[in-house]
Amino acid sequence: MTEIRFYHLQRSTLEEVLPTMLSRSLQRGQRAVVMVRSEERLDALNSWLWTYDTRSFLPHGTKADGHAEEQPVWLTCADECPNNAEVLFLTDGAESAALDRFALVAELFDGRDDAVVAAARSRWKVYLDAGHALTYWQQDEDGRWQEKGRSGA
Repeated sequence: MTEIRFYHLQRSTLEEVLPTMLSRSLQRGQRAVVMVRSEERLDALNSWLWTYDTRSFLPHGTKADGHAEEQPVWLTCADECPNNAEVLFLTDGAESAALDRFALVAELFDGRDDAVVAAARSRWKVYLDAGHALTYWQQDEDGRWQEKGRSGA
């Protein structure tokens, strides 16, 4: 079964944490897919990842760039894995029907929005009922991730 980690964003935004998480995946030799819910969000995140830090480079691409199989990080609105990724990042409430094709799924959700938190809790139950190994991570006062819960296989 796939390991699924829930990341409850309370002190930081997706734009602040995603580059670090993607960089760590790449450092471990893992490719990643980042799934968002809209083309507008996709375009904004794509632009952000090119400009977030002038001292580093995070290789990534989208359908507009092509050559998916060559992209270490693939940004998409579709439920796909064209770059043979091991890690899936689900953002903005995006959902995948094919979690089992990934070794790790990271659900990143905005903890400042009650509706988003409720939706994440619902997905936790669905994943738990499907037999996935789950962990719940929350940011501490300094923005560091602390494991707050574990359940499942």
